[in-house]
Amino acid sequence: MNNYVIVRPEHLNHQGYLFGGVLLKWVDEFAWIAAALEFPGCTLVTIAMDHIVFRHRVICGSILRCTTTHCTTGTTSVTYKVDVFADAPGATVERKIFSTNITFVNLDEKGAKRPLPQRRPRAGAPLPQRND
Repeated sequence: MNNYVIVRPEHLNHQGYLFGGVLLKWVDEFAWIAAALEFPGCTLVTIAMDHIVFRHRVICGSILRCTTTHCTTGTTSVTYKVDVFADAPGATVERKIFSTNITFVNLDEKGAKRPLPQRRPRAGAPLPQRND
């Protein structure tokens, strides 16, 4: 799954580059969207991100492409790989600026772990519709 976002002035740190916390928010959000589409009806919360390394600075006006790919599914948790690429204004190629694996766990109403249902591939599959 690809998601895109443009880096605007409100996303910059005091040095004028993309603030790392903003990028982590987007990564978490985009991975959660992929998980929510593949496991509808679940209460998924982030429990881990591994290897947080920002490889390159990102300037205002850059277009970011975040690719989210399913990695593994356990009994109660699911992990996705997220790669982030930046295309600076006027650039003809993008470069990889960040990657991580992010894990979500499925919780019940009391906050206890509960098993995930079977994964539903998201390749254009619409959400189930109610018949009322």
